[in-house]
Amino acid sequence: MNTLTHRFMPRLLIACALWLWTGGAFAQPDYQLEKVVELSRHGVRPPSPGNRKEIEAATQRRWPIWTTHDGELTGHGYAAVVNKGRWEGEHYRRLGLLTPGCPQPEDFYVRASPLQRTRATAQALVDAAFPGCGMPVHYVAGKNDPLFQTEAFTATATDPAQQLKAVTAQAGDLAARQQALQPAIQALKQAVCQSDAQCTFFDLPWQIRQSKGGHTYVAGLSALASMVETLRLGWSENLPPEQIAWGNITHAAQITAVMPLLTANYDLSNDVLYTAQKRASVLLDAMLKGIAGADSVPDVRWLLLVAHDTNIAMVRTLMNFSWTLPGYTRGNIPPGSSLVFERWRDTTSGQRFLRVYFQAQGLDDLRRLQPIDVAHPLLREEWRHAGCRVTAVGTLCPLRPALNALSQQLDRHAITPVSYAVP
Repeated sequence: MNTLTHRFMPRLLIACALWLWTGGAFAQPDYQLEKVVELSRHGVRPPSPGNRKEIEAATQRRWPIWTTHDGELTGHGYAAVVNKGRWEGEHYRRLGLLTPGCPQPEDFYVRASPLQRTRATAQALVDAAFPGCGMPVHYVAGKNDPLFQTEAFTATATDPAQQLKAVTAQAGDLAARQQALQPAIQALKQAVCQSDAQCTFFDLPWQIRQSKGGHTYVAGLSALASMVETLRLGWSENLPPEQIAWGNITHAAQITAVMPLLTANYDLSNDVLYTAQKRASVLLDAMLKGIAGADSVPDVRWLLLVAHDTNIAMVRTLMNFSWTLPGYTRGNIPPGSSLVFERWRDTTSGQRFLRVYFQAQGLDDLRRLQPIDVAHPLLREEWRHAGCRVTAVGTLCPLRPALNALSQQLDRHAITPVSYAVP
């Protein structure tokens, strides 16, 4: 051993001892998942009766009839949601949120919008996550739930004059918007039109209008968005090409190319802040209370709410959160996708954190009913806020500041009482 090595060896040994002794301080903290609140869209469905009437009038041709009634969850859609529910159940057991076997009342609660496609989606999710357990799906009687169909209730409905003003302001130069979207418009026209003479609708200028009920929409854009959604759903359903767009769409990239029209329609409907504040404050408030463990919402480990893309769009608008997943356009909400809140705890310090993300399967994965696994994960994008940290379990944000940030745009006057004591 030379003199230099001999001189520094004691210092090295002391440094190593100190590093080992204080290793806990430098090690990555351990985090425990405590709660999940999930807002899911229903699975694949044919066009609703209203959508079918709208798109057939615009194209002057009959669109393909599916094997399932219009607007209802398909068998393929059920199977795709089963893939997701099975993965979620296994995932949450691996993380220790759920225990093996059937859940106890404090473990899980699911509430669905009362429409068939949402109730059936919820049933698929729980049957897959908890096979053989016969978990009940809660929903209200009738067609309107104050948590989801908020336009049907006085306290949460939009004022027609204010909504018109808000949409007009957000639209700005509507002609310029329409011109900027010409590549998507022309691609859609080529896919669904028999001839230019039968599709003059595509060349009409967009206009902001109101229905007899006071609902503000963009005439022209609304119907084009319904066409795009119908094509996307047909692709996800794995319909043969001749039943999607009369053989004119054969690759997922062609669906992606027309999706900017869906984004544009979201921008001028559910993503308008005034509309979202009136119609989604009650839902976002319930989600925040659920993750905080408030008494007014079922205090369970996994609270699952199954609704519609419109619900997710309005909630994310209040959150100031958007995403762009591979194969989709900005803010797209695929069938079976979900917005997820997770509450984590640092097991050493006891500090609690919030993780928020949006997740979905890709277009082709939905089409081929690809099971979700390590090789085929869900597509995800996380919400971020000041003070968040990137960890091995995801982006974690200190709980209280995150909850405060996410509640900033709530309309407290539009938060009405919601009963969870439903059959």
